[in-house]
Amino acid sequence: MRNKIAVFCSASFEIDPKYNKVARDFVRAASLRGYGIVSGGTVKGTMGEISDELRDCGGYHLGVIPRFMEQYVYPDLTEVIWTDTMAQRKTLLREGTCAVVALPGGIGTLDEVIETFALVHLKQYFGKIFLLNHDGFYEPLRQLLRHYVDTRMMTEETMSKIIFAQTPDEILDGLE
Repeated sequence: MRNKIAVFCSASFEIDPKYNKVARDFVRAASLRGYGIVSGGTVKGTMGEISDELRDCGGYHLGVIPRFMEQYVYPDLTEVIWTDTMAQRKTLLREGTCAVVALPGGIGTLDEVIETFALVHLKQYFGKIFLLNHDGFYEPLRQLLRHYVDTRMMTEETMSKIIFAQTPDEILDGLE
């Protein structure tokens, strides 16, 4: 295994299946290129989908799970780290990773992305941040960040710290 990538994604079962497909494609491609995956490690939504894919392709999968979510743990994780809080979970998801990848996801994913973005800006996290902008999912966020730059609330240099990728291969090529 080269390095680990933290993956932020949806825990919803209600999302369009196209997002789960691209999520599975990403973790399979990452695993085949020698990357380990660190995720929330549950059976819920896209987290469960990527867990299935990593099990099926024999990839390394570290799950970081708060104890209050124990009933949702994916049974075939390579390794599990238990936490007491969601804040600890977010810290440990990033720890020792070369990048974070946000797959299409909900408010929890957005929280993880924005916190990581702030940490990169503050030089507290040194990995890359990729958003898998499949089918334009992250365009509204890109527009919001552009607004921050246009109003001088954020610099262009800071905005450049988030990479909006269209495909899994674009993300993986950006890590080479």
